[in-house]
Amino acid sequence: DPEKRFAVYRNNVVVSLVDALADSYPVVQALVGEDFFRAMAAVFVRRSPPRSPVLAWYGDAFAEFVGTFPSAAGLPYLADVARLEWLRVASYHAADATPLPLAEIAGLLADEEALPAARFTLHPAVRTLRSPHPVVSLWAAHQTDEPVASLGEIDLAVAEAALVLRPGLDVEVARIEPGAAEFIDRLRQGSAFGEAAGTATTFDIAATLGLLIRRGAIVQVTSPERAS
Repeated sequence: DPEKRFAVYRNNVVVSLVDALADSYPVVQALVGEDFFRAMAAVFVRRSPPRSPVLAWYGDAFAEFVGTFPSAAGLPYLADVARLEWLRVASYHAADATPLPLAEIAGLLADEEALPAARFTLHPAVRTLRSPHPVVSLWAAHQTDEPVASLGEIDLAVAEAALVLRPGLDVEVARIEPGAAEFIDRLRQGSAFGEAAGTATTFDIAATLGLLIRRGAIVQVTSPERAS
């Protein structure tokens, strides 16, 4: 029966796509349980078939779907955890770039007159996320041997921001201040250093720059003098 054969094929495709989502969103699956996750993912697969032949990129809209999935309404942080996990996927597959040498960065930062107008080009793998929920803590708890114990110590009312980057072959997630995430976002959008720092909410700019430098996240700095 062709109809039965096609049904088997269709079911195999759905299962394969659900497996791909489970690979991309392991913490989301851990938070809701495998059965719930696979049922939710199957609904998503049927509503949102792949648009690209590259399976690694499937699921970019999953976080938005999770945020509107009625059965997940009791976990308001779940969609942002999914967003964080997708940022890790995007960071892993981002282009490579060579970090700017430390000595050159130090010289530029020391130039107090040129620094405010300087524009920073960050590594293509750099991503940020600002959330009203403790997304970094929830994600980090599942990187331990005893996630249940770690989850019990998390205050779900605390807002957190995440910095996602790839200093080498591995993707890293760091918890940063919301103002630091705003500052980094403005740098990525092309704002000058002074403008980005001045319009972001309060944050430790020295600690933020130190983190970006240590992780090789700065690949170019252009000042008006250098450009001319």
